[in-house]
Amino acid sequence: MKHAPYLLYSDGEGHIFEDTSLYVCGRSGWDAMPLENEEWIKLPKGGQLYELPNRRGIGIDVKSGEMRLCEKGWAVASFIPPAFTGTYLAAYETLPGAETLPLFCYTAAGWYNEKFYVTAIRIEKDIRQESEGFDESKIEQGVEKLLKTYRHNRLVQHLANNCCLTYHCPAARNYFMGRWECPVPSSPACNANCIGCISFQPQEETITSTQDRLQFKPTAEEIVEYTVPHLETAPFPIVSFGQGCEGEPLLMWQTIKMAIKEIRKHTQKGSININTNGSDPKAVKTLCEAGLNSIRVSTNSAREKIYTPYYRPNNYEFNDIVESLKVVNSFGGWTSINYFVFPGMTDSVEEYEALRKLIKETGLKMIQWRNFNIDPDWYLRKIDVTDTGECIGIRQMMTLLQEEFPTLKFGYFNPSMERITGNFEMDYAGS
Repeated sequence: MKHAPYLLYSDGEGHIFEDTSLYVCGRSGWDAMPLENEEWIKLPKGGQLYELPNRRGIGIDVKSGEMRLCEKGWAVASFIPPAFTGTYLAAYETLPGAETLPLFCYTAAGWYNEKFYVTAIRIEKDIRQESEGFDESKIEQGVEKLLKTYRHNRLVQHLANNCCLTYHCPAARNYFMGRWECPVPSSPACNANCIGCISFQPQEETITSTQDRLQFKPTAEEIVEYTVPHLETAPFPIVSFGQGCEGEPLLMWQTIKMAIKEIRKHTQKGSININTNGSDPKAVKTLCEAGLNSIRVSTNSAREKIYTPYYRPNNYEFNDIVESLKVVNSFGGWTSINYFVFPGMTDSVEEYEALRKLIKETGLKMIQWRNFNIDPDWYLRKIDVTDTGECIGIRQMMTLLQEEFPTLKFGYFNPSMERITGNFEMDYAGS
């Protein structure tokens, strides 16, 4: 790459153009900045481009080298597909009266040598959610077959009609293709009030949730009925409690405990995982005693002062999530954090030091570097952050962590038992 990509803009009618008078900038925290060429990769398959209405893109003038706005149209950002982590946000200036952006990620994007480029890094070899790996005919056949097989199972109906066919959830689509990670939504309620919740938004907010929340409490029998066959037959099988279409699974820990015990009476295959906010260490301990293999705790930060104003917890505090990770580690289980990456916050020096402390304190085994699906301006205002402090860059932060913690794994998905106990770096496709 001889120079930075050119800035992209949209005409408001679905057409995107390049502005060859401007090199595209990236954004870290509140600040726009020029980026090194090595930050850019070709837009991965499955990635998308978004118009950002009432927002002007910020670029570097090709001739003068000065930073200025693109007045030709609206700013453009990219959605990075799973397995890739964005390293800089799209840089733009928001005009007065602009609506809050929907709950997607907004990564910097540009145009170079007849191709779209984005600021991202591939953090995961696993191909389980790559768009070209989904076979629509197999999915439809799987839905038809499993709805007949489990005609009275409300969870299978929910996964088929809502998650798979309506929202095109990759996890649900994989389940109906008979492979890999099987989602187990289990709780209609939650004990946090996350600003960026994808399944529930208060009526007073201008944004809407991207999907409807689970409306019933599944029974242990419903869970066991469809998860045992999956563990027995799927390649690299996992069952995961806690999905985007539900509340907090630890609120249903009694049901989950019964389900895990019953599952393990029928099969020892695969991994049993929970995706959670980690709010109840005692419940986590009970689940580990029942046979839970791994936990993934979601967080936007390793700092309580950044965590709390985003999660707005009801009956727990930040230290509880730390304790939950410690509990699973004490049982020899796999511990991950579902780490919401926000360039300019995640890679701040203060956050980096807090994350180092968390890793040491909990014996953390994995960081899942997840793109944060949220309007950047809205998020920073909501948690009342005006200055994000000195930042080191997402790539540099990853490098430093790998050097200090060589056994700490990076990725994007919950690993199968084959990866946990064998070759974690395996690049597999399953079947």
